[in-house]
Amino acid sequence: MKIFKNKGFFFKSVLLHVFLVIIIAFVSVNFWENPIYDTIINSTNATMQGSKDISLIIIDNKSLESYRWPWARSLYGEIFEYFNKYTNAKVLVFDSILNSLDKERPASSDQFFFDTVAKSDNFIGGYMAMGQAYKNPDEGSLYDENFHKKFSIDITDERTRDNSRYSIYKSLTMFPKAYFDAQKYTGSVNLNLDPVDGVLRESTDLISYNDNFYPSIALRAYMLANNTNKITITNKYIVVDKTGLKIPVFKKNGDIKHNIKFCKQFPNSDVSHKSYSAIDIINSDRLLKNGKKPLINPAEFNNKIILVGANALGVEDVLVTSVSLKHPGVDIQATILDNFLNNEFLVKFTLWQNIAVIAFLCILTFAVIRFFAFIPSLIILIGIAVLYLILCIFCFKNNIIPYVITPIAVQLSTMIFGYSYRFILEGRNKEKIKNAMGKYLSQDIMKNVVQNIDDIKLGGKKATVTVLFADIRGFTSMSEKMTAEEVSVILNEYFSEIEPIITKYNGVINKFIGDAVMAIFGEPIQDINHPQNAVKCACAMLKKVDQLQDKWLFEGKPKIEIGVGINTGEAFVGNIGSEKRLEYTVIGDTVNLASRIESYNKVYKTNLLISSSTYTYVSDIVDVIKIADVTIRGKAKKMDIYEVLRISD
Repeated sequence: MKIFKNKGFFFKSVLLHVFLVIIIAFVSVNFWENPIYDTIINSTNATMQGSKDISLIIIDNKSLESYRWPWARSLYGEIFEYFNKYTNAKVLVFDSILNSLDKERPASSDQFFFDTVAKSDNFIGGYMAMGQAYKNPDEGSLYDENFHKKFSIDITDERTRDNSRYSIYKSLTMFPKAYFDAQKYTGSVNLNLDPVDGVLRESTDLISYNDNFYPSIALRAYMLANNTNKITITNKYIVVDKTGLKIPVFKKNGDIKHNIKFCKQFPNSDVSHKSYSAIDIINSDRLLKNGKKPLINPAEFNNKIILVGANALGVEDVLVTSVSLKHPGVDIQATILDNFLNNEFLVKFTLWQNIAVIAFLCILTFAVIRFFAFIPSLIILIGIAVLYLILCIFCFKNNIIPYVITPIAVQLSTMIFGYSYRFILEGRNKEKIKNAMGKYLSQDIMKNVVQNIDDIKLGGKKATVTVLFADIRGFTSMSEKMTAEEVSVILNEYFSEIEPIITKYNGVINKFIGDAVMAIFGEPIQDINHPQNAVKCACAMLKKVDQLQDKWLFEGKPKIEIGVGINTGEAFVGNIGSEKRLEYTVIGDTVNLASRIESYNKVYKTNLLISSSTYTYVSDIVDVIKIADVTIRGKAKKMDIYEVLRISD
């Protein structure tokens, strides 16, 4: 095969292929990669149990059976009092946003909670950065200033590229003053979902706000657990002081993120970390105050990081993630924290790495097609695709994430391009296909011929078919008053509108006879309901002509009407003619009778007539008027025909 025999065609083909690759890659990356990513993550990567150093305290259905929602703040106070007084928990994380006082309950309820928080040196409250501006800009500006003074961390920015502090946020949820004063640490709870499918796959570790970076609640918890307030940002990592933890990150919408490595969830549970009911913690606190044995031994929480959140029916804080359709927010935060504690992170291929993989597969695919015959090359290419998928699974198991489906999709497009280009240049089967197309009019017949291109011959078979004739009434006299171009326009529009209707009902247009159409049902498309479909097709054709009449009247064209005749019976179906020129058609009395029945539309001023043989098949789906004892030319005996009025309900 001479690749460069036609250089112009070759380079145009390459440009077309590159264009198609770009489109396929765009669609694949935006719509196919993420579902495949989730499937592989769920089956091969999310295998590690949640860290035993993390415990979840969940306001669950059991908790709400004791106290209706929303809860009094004093109940939260009792939860954190339990951990302050009776445990040696490392960090207490409150995965909730509290931005107002409880006006429905006594102020003492809020105050008890705030006092409990003030006594805690390891409490971290949650807040959220917002896209809306403050209602009161002056008040908001003052709040931001105080927030930065109290809650900012020590950040060294060593980035040498993409080091802007662009931010999509314009405000923060505002703590009530007493809560603001009580807290010593805080962290953002922002979790940004994928805008295409709404699935969470990334953790926002540092939010960019007012030219500053602020840590997420999970990162802040890790830092507090390791007694550090300092991090360093490089081009590829967040490096935590003291521990030296290097979090592989990327920048998106101004924020700094990492890809979440999810943990294996407990059986019949939505969480991947050990959890306790909030009401059991409250009751344990009360029992300990009264000198009684608690429901939960405080020693279970020594040196643990505690996260408190809600997941009861009606108050769920849930998101869709790669491993769950209803993943509790508190467990998501615990999972992000788990990544830090275990130094387990997913590292995605960079854009250029993925492009390099795609380019390599394209070149390799084209080379295989170039140097191997069709069957061997196809086997080799399938093997390459399978090996690539196996390699991807291996990478996922080792926390390395390349594109999975995009290289395969591009390889498939390259295979199609390569084989098409090869077959075009070699000219295989070109003349056979060209000759076959010249012998047939119907697309369905043409497909049948192409599939059996080496077995085209004269002959056929007897089969029961339904034949439909449709003729434009008075077209000869009408065409005498019109120019040839006007006649052509009307006929072409009419035929263009009815052809898809016939195709829809499994019919095949056998031939156009001037202004008439002959269609076959039951062959070559096998359809046991061909009589019913033929009648339904005729009704649809008549309806379409009614619509065209309105259009043509508006355009100043003459009004045309059609008559349709249908007959069902046995006929010869197959190829007739000579070895050099074939025609696929139906022959026999069934065909002649259908044509003659159609001609009686002019006699009886009808639009759709069917034979008695067709009527026996469709009697249960049509409303008809019987026309008895009709003399049909060529028939010795009179016969009944039927005018179809409508398809019945």
